[in-house]
Amino acid sequence: MIEALVFALGAVAVFAATGLRVVNQYERGIVFRFGRALPHIREPGLAYIVPVMDRLRKVNVQIVTMPIPSQEGITRDNVTVKVDAVVYFRVEDPMKALIEVQRYRFAVEQVAQTSLRSIIGKSELDDLLSNREQLHRGLELLIDSPALGWGIHIDRVEIKDVQLPEAMKRSMSRQAEAERERRARIITADGEFQAAQKLADASAIMASTPGALQLRLLQTVVEVAAEKNSTLVMPFPVEMLRFFERAAASLSVGEQPPTTLSELLGTEPAVAEPEPEPDTRRG
Repeated sequence: MIEALVFALGAVAVFAATGLRVVNQYERGIVFRFGRALPHIREPGLAYIVPVMDRLRKVNVQIVTMPIPSQEGITRDNVTVKVDAVVYFRVEDPMKALIEVQRYRFAVEQVAQTSLRSIIGKSELDDLLSNREQLHRGLELLIDSPALGWGIHIDRVEIKDVQLPEAMKRSMSRQAEAERERRARIITADGEFQAAQKLADASAIMASTPGALQLRLLQTVVEVAAEKNSTLVMPFPVEMLRFFERAAASLSVGEQPPTTLSELLGTEPAVAEPEPEPDTRRG
């Protein structure tokens, strides 16, 4: 009799022990009793369920990284592209994720693909290449709207790559090259304009001061003479030519050649006016 009682107690203990379950830190447990979900969600730790009557389902609440396969579409400016993205989401309400939708990961993947194709059709090529932050926000809103009813929270969505046709790549390359050429020509023209303006200012200063032109000429001669293998061509002043021309003309007519600076330049010397005589008359 005692042995039967001990055996019965041992069988009951083993049967009760079969109801022990362990819920990990990154999981939440939902208990179904005769197919009906109990409202209380089992937190991480040791959980007990009634054997035979209850069934425990665990839901992972970690952030899931799901790549979106490449989706081909036509942009608003009629360019065929292939775009792939990645979506980060996590289960916010385990009860809804397990009951409201069948295979919530597959559902999120399908919504992400259709949303990505919709974004491609609404956007232009320049937006896909440069203005991605705005596209990320729009894509996140499109996916998050149905996912909220499934107990899923979308953390972020990012476009990974945009694949362009080879003809479009060559066209964009030529466009970039033409843009660089345009900028180079503008910079060169601007430099020529500034140099011409500075030369005009310098010529105005030299025109007002004739000695500056001679100093500049001598400086240029010094710079050229520094090269030993250069042939120096010395410009001849026009005044000297005029001097020789006047001297030759004077000799041809038997006159004396010019010997003074005024005669050299062909100008008359300034004649000093006589001083007025003092008035010696008495009043």
